[in-house]
Amino acid sequence: MTVYIIIAAYLLLMLLSGFIGMRQSKATPEDYFLAGRGLGTLVLFFTFIATNFSAFFFLGFAGAGYRIGYSYYAMMAFGTAFAALAFYWIGFKVWQLGKENAYVTPSELVGDLTGSSSLKLLFLAVMVFFTLPYMAIQPIGAGIILETLTQGQIPYFWGASLLTFFIVLYVFLGGMRTVAITDMIQGVLMFVLMFWAVIVVANSLGGLSAANVAVYELKPELFSRAGGGAYFTYQKWFSLMILWVLCVPMFPHMFMRFYISKNEKAFQTSTILYAVVPLILFICPVIIGVLGHLDFPNLQGKAADQILPLMLDKHAPTWLAALIMTGALAAFMSTLDSQLLALSTMLTRDVYVSFWNPKVSFQRQVLLGKVLVIILAFLALLIAYQPPDTIFAIVTQAFTGLSVLFPATLAILYFREKVNATACFIAILAGEGLLLTLSQGWIPKSWVLGFDPVVPVVGLTSLIIYLGSVRK
Repeated sequence: MTVYIIIAAYLLLMLLSGFIGMRQSKATPEDYFLAGRGLGTLVLFFTFIATNFSAFFFLGFAGAGYRIGYSYYAMMAFGTAFAALAFYWIGFKVWQLGKENAYVTPSELVGDLTGSSSLKLLFLAVMVFFTLPYMAIQPIGAGIILETLTQGQIPYFWGASLLTFFIVLYVFLGGMRTVAITDMIQGVLMFVLMFWAVIVVANSLGGLSAANVAVYELKPELFSRAGGGAYFTYQKWFSLMILWVLCVPMFPHMFMRFYISKNEKAFQTSTILYAVVPLILFICPVIIGVLGHLDFPNLQGKAADQILPLMLDKHAPTWLAALIMTGALAAFMSTLDSQLLALSTMLTRDVYVSFWNPKVSFQRQVLLGKVLVIILAFLALLIAYQPPDTIFAIVTQAFTGLSVLFPATLAILYFREKVNATACFIAILAGEGLLLTLSQGWIPKSWVLGFDPVVPVVGLTSLIIYLGSVRK
């Protein structure tokens, strides 16, 4: 009963936030989709981190920590911190241009700056295609958590559906204002409860030092640079470090957040804080994943992604485990709500308004955006119905696909007078084509010299853009 009370209280808090956002909203697309471009430093910072730290952060990090070890923390923490550089290169420029030209979506900016509707639609298609599987991770994580917390009384897919329903409800009510308010609450929950989880588990195992010594005796490779199974070769380390820098600003839900800052100071301060947080916070789920070998040895595949709720179920009182796992629910919900809002906004503005009904009223734009939120949530649940082997596998593929857009975006923002839209179009198609051939094994892995696909894919994309436009 305690578990259900805590979950119900959390969901009611999210709904209350939805009503607050609805009361503050104005009847314009800019307000519904971008919160009127008026977020200050604190709210902007929390919406940055809450949006980006998803189910992957709680379950994926712990599962990867279990399989790979502490080197995974170093790669993810520093790679994500370096992504703040891309926030400056991409995000600040996007904020300036968005403020000057009233852009709402990434595709609007690309299409207007290049004068190419084809490139605009290609950006839209790539962002939607690769965000959908990443979006499905959120209900997957929610289903795993609720099933574990309730000892199977709420089955996996019912739990995923329940959380998705509540997200759709509060996004439907207040749009970006609601999402920003819930992001702030969820961000605080993630911080506090993730640290609490480490303290509880470590104390139950006799202290952090003693527990790590015990794991080291069992699995010393988890403490090495290469990690378990010698996972991190130098090529893979380099590949994944640059992956986060290239892909994070290309998430449509992150790209659109570059538009919503109140002023330059709020944007710059939030970016600096964003760079610091991963160095502090990312160690927590990895620690729990590593320590999981003491209680749950030999987990394989997707079973390893459940190590965090398993450890809490074993080492924390029921009420505390439920409370801490609301932090995980917060991570899932704060990312999924943003993804739903971003994709629905893009489909509304970049397809319906641009090509079917340019004179549609503001009210109809908002209504269509709300309907699309429901449709996209249903698609995410369809993908989540039969989840792949590991969360990490979904994320890496989706992130690489989005990274293909980075070179074109950078060229358009800084060399738009010289950049050739056709070269960008061809480069993106070639990059995604190369990713497909590599992922399907049509090109031997030996040809990429041990690097992950992001390196040759983005390298090819950049070369085509350079030869076809900037160098011209």
